[in-house]
Amino acid sequence: MLPAMAADAAHFHESNLWSTPIRDLGLTIEGTRLEPILDELQAELRTAGVTRVRPRFYLSTEWGVPFETVAVAIPFYLARPDLTALHAERVGHVEGFDRADILRYLRHEMGHAVNYAYRLYDEQEWVKQFGAITQPYGEEYRPEPFSRRYVRHLPGWYAQKHPDEDWAETFAVWLTPGLDWRKAYGAWPVAAAKLAYCERTMAALREREPVVTDTDLDEDVGEIEYSLDHYYRDDPSAQGEMPPGLDGALLAIFEDLGADGETVADEALAPAAALIRRLEPELMANVFRWTGHFPERTRVLLRFLAERAGQLQQGYATNRETTAIVAFTTMVTGLAMNYVQRGSYLP
Repeated sequence: MLPAMAADAAHFHESNLWSTPIRDLGLTIEGTRLEPILDELQAELRTAGVTRVRPRFYLSTEWGVPFETVAVAIPFYLARPDLTALHAERVGHVEGFDRADILRYLRHEMGHAVNYAYRLYDEQEWVKQFGAITQPYGEEYRPEPFSRRYVRHLPGWYAQKHPDEDWAETFAVWLTPGLDWRKAYGAWPVAAAKLAYCERTMAALREREPVVTDTDLDEDVGEIEYSLDHYYRDDPSAQGEMPPGLDGALLAIFEDLGADGETVADEALAPAAALIRRLEPELMANVFRWTGHFPERTRVLLRFLAERAGQLQQGYATNRETTAIVAFTTMVTGLAMNYVQRGSYLP
């Protein structure tokens, strides 16, 4: 975390805001960095001819669009820099860390709003392209990385989670300014067919009024009675016990990382635990993007590995840090892929 963000996060721990009901924090979209970003999204929609769906944007606990509404929820922590910093500190991963990333999520959520506004999910061709929206929806899913049947937009191969998400991701790619999706997905016939369907559908809907215009809100920030302390309570299910065998993997990485392969005194080695902690933010984001292993799980895994590396007194020669980073990143990615595909880090 950047020093300024860390200072913002510390502010909350030193104030009474930590225990204040979220509804009493006075959070709004107006007058924040979100306002011009939403203006930018609206300009994108006008350019694409999506003018009949009139969403209502509001602050809530997470990104989302309640089913059969056109109300788009934005995480409340994006409305103030200190709250964004606090979220980064507590969770380690911010869904909307800058302007471009916020727009990425907004395009996705607009896909849901358009789907619900016109009830596209009831149309035969929509079902043929994406599947039945009635399929079970769960937080856990096992993506197939680099599958050519789906577009790439949000991290974690999110289009593979559910037909509703597949459409929303397809719409987001179609909407993204400056992206030549025909060229980008020309060698991916199934994904390209979904994008072509999206383009045909949006052209047909250009002058048609939506059949759903409800803007009922789900957990509006102005009604959230609990505090930040409650919101950021550790999730016991995310902890879990680490399997035996990870010590051996750590030893295999660092035992040969003396200076140019030579034996180096322990006191001359940089501590592996400090390196792992330093890599945590980037690994959380990138492992999620390319494997679908949730950031909160990666954080637990990395902190366990950092603790064990310290207890095992593992280190590396500073002139071999790049080798250590590559080896450790490869190991964590392999563990994450095991978990996504098999439900455990080790067979």
